[in-house]
Amino acid sequence: MFVYDKKLQYPIRITNPNPKLAAIIISQYGGPDGELGASLRYLSQRYSMPFDELKGLLTDIGTEASKLFRSGVFASGISFFIA
Repeated sequence: MFVYDKKLQYPIRITNPNPKLAAIIISQYGGPDGELGASLRYLSQRYSMPFDELKGLLTDIGTEASKLFRSGVFASGISFFIA
């Protein structure tokens, strides 16, 4: 049994909401060219790769892409850190 406590890990205080920046960040995460999609494409392509060396390469690239997703470094130049 567990208890679900709906509480953020760190308190968030938004003083000036910026919808344009929020739209850019969301598109970079889950858009067609987002980091999450790229990471999952690399990791799923490894299963159809006939050569073991290239399977490892796709795994490494997909893992690094997921690290970029976690740290908030995007191709658009926007950068932030998620703790």
